[in-house]
Amino acid sequence: MKSYLVGGAVRDQLLGLEPRERDWLVTEVTPEQLIELGYQQVGRDFPVFLHPKTKEEYALPRSERNSPGNGTVSVQEDLARRDLTINAMALGPDGDLIDPCRGRHDLEQRILRHTPAFTDDPIRVLRLARFATRYHALGFRVADETRELVQQMARRGDLDRLVPERIFAELYKALLEQQPDIFFRELRNCQALAVVIPELDQLFGIPQPEQYHPEIDTGIHSLLTLEQAARLSTDPQVRYAALLHDLGKGNTPKEEWPRHIGHEQRGVALVNLVSRRLRVPNEWNLLAQHVARFHLDCHRAMQLRSKTILKILQRLDALRNPDRFERFLLACHADLLGRPGREDTPYPQAELMRCAREAALAIDAAEVLQGMTDGKAIAEKLNQARRQTIGKAIKQHKSTAEGTISNGNEYC
Repeated sequence: MKSYLVGGAVRDQLLGLEPRERDWLVTEVTPEQLIELGYQQVGRDFPVFLHPKTKEEYALPRSERNSPGNGTVSVQEDLARRDLTINAMALGPDGDLIDPCRGRHDLEQRILRHTPAFTDDPIRVLRLARFATRYHALGFRVADETRELVQQMARRGDLDRLVPERIFAELYKALLEQQPDIFFRELRNCQALAVVIPELDQLFGIPQPEQYHPEIDTGIHSLLTLEQAARLSTDPQVRYAALLHDLGKGNTPKEEWPRHIGHEQRGVALVNLVSRRLRVPNEWNLLAQHVARFHLDCHRAMQLRSKTILKILQRLDALRNPDRFERFLLACHADLLGRPGREDTPYPQAELMRCAREAALAIDAAEVLQGMTDGKAIAEKLNQARRQTIGKAIKQHKSTAEGTISNGNEYC
């Protein structure tokens, strides 16, 4: 059996980076022999075999036409079936580089270029965007001919074959990168965003009031918000919610532009539509809906009455779910920062909302409700006590934050 290190491990090794994982091709062996050696088979049509100790993946060379393990497919043929030239390299048992698609040249030139088999699987379009994201800081760019090829695929309808679960898998990985906004910028450059998330693509070209949004364009603002969310948090849920927070502006009638009255409510249904179509986890979907619906209320927290703040906290389930509440505040803060020139603006509203939550939780329910048995009366009495203590807490907070914010309209 001969083993060849392939794919990302070779790419990253040549870049001087620590490989995230190591995959192998093996020749001169059959699947049955691998199993006899203790390898665990995963998958049926094109199986891989997990090493009995390292659990690294081993596979036999394969192509579109040949089944793995029949001895007719070479390592070079297998590499040529991969997505990008920089991923189509292998290191042989003797350490020699096998490079049928000139991937090393493209690696040195910092170019992301397609292989001849790129169009075999439309998910490779999202992988291309993800690699553009991962290696953006290293100066990588998508080759002009590759971008043109993807645009042709989008126009032909090739991307309509994308499976939702695979889209989300790539989306999830992209949201974990340091600059996840690049992923969506590249999808848009390749005309693929209109297929993958049309509700987001629709925001580009829709204006907002310039005095509040120097960037004007709603689509640009959405990506700037994602960029700032990545600065504030590594949590992909926060980043996802920040990205989709203004989807409702895509449904604003043109005659109302650049204002977008009621976009928060309209955005909830659109967020839910995107999340369900892409099979996004329920917790992600719920957070993104909350951010879409309540981000303006959070921005205007200093002007809200204690009764309104309590209702918002209850709608967010903030009293019982502090983790989701913190994610909500981070996404709202990112919305504020996602505007040119305002990237370092303080956000005392978040601290006010935290103070309000803590005040509501500080109520001794047993003492307040002593002797009461009627359910409706109990709920009203508890809410009344919470409103009073929230009112005192936010009054004190406002006095310490005086002069740091205005009326909140500039955050719309």
